[in-house]
Amino acid sequence: MTQAWVLGQRALREAWRTPDALVPTLFIPLFFLVVNVGQAGKIFPAETTEFLFGQGYGAFQLPSSLLLAASFGTAALFLVEEIEGGYFDKLRAAPIARSSIVLGRLIAEFFKATLVAAAIVVLGIIFGISIASGVLGCLVLILLTALWAVVYTSFMQLIALKSRSAAATNSGSLVFFPLLFLTPNFVPRDMLTRPMEIAATINPVTYVMEAMRTLILEEWNWDRIWPGFLVVAIAGAIGLFLNVRVIKHYD
Repeated sequence: MTQAWVLGQRALREAWRTPDALVPTLFIPLFFLVVNVGQAGKIFPAETTEFLFGQGYGAFQLPSSLLLAASFGTAALFLVEEIEGGYFDKLRAAPIARSSIVLGRLIAEFFKATLVAAAIVVLGIIFGISIASGVLGCLVLILLTALWAVVYTSFMQLIALKSRSAAATNSGSLVFFPLLFLTPNFVPRDMLTRPMEIAATINPVTYVMEAMRTLILEEWNWDRIWPGFLVVAIAGAIGLFLNVRVIKHYD
């Protein structure tokens, strides 16, 4: 774990030197939040819309923005640069656990996502969104966002390791990006058309989104919260296993 932390610190310094890479991570989710609320806010007034629990539509849309922000990590692209520059081969030749090579960047991504998620949540609170589960729920919301960022990044790193190409890694994000929209993004799952409801039900991202919404709108409804953490735990374990396996068989 010490090796992973050292590599994580290096990745954090790398991100600190390129702050412009964090601008889209913050701007685009906020842009979508404003646009979505502007388009549908009047359709779902707080006073008469049951699934809003008395809050504005922005509270319902906040989890979508958080998940979008968590899916803008640059760790995989930095990994491609290391592969192309030869530094990755030096890491493989060093007496370092293969899991540490993977975990280093994931640790850095966790901290970056925590910072971005906290900024978005604070901005949401400033503009009138309430976190029904209180301060602790706010922290859990940020934690869940950061964990999803780790999951997303682990699969993007897998593409980077297999393709060793920045172009392929960028294109690979298009495979996972639609998962963010095959969810109950604008309305609850039971209000979707039947085909969309089925797609959302089998989409693991749905359960992360619903856990976040519960923390914002319904306080501590663990029946909806624990599936979100189960998804990130299982997906994270799979992503870590596959990354380590690829590095072990890296030629």
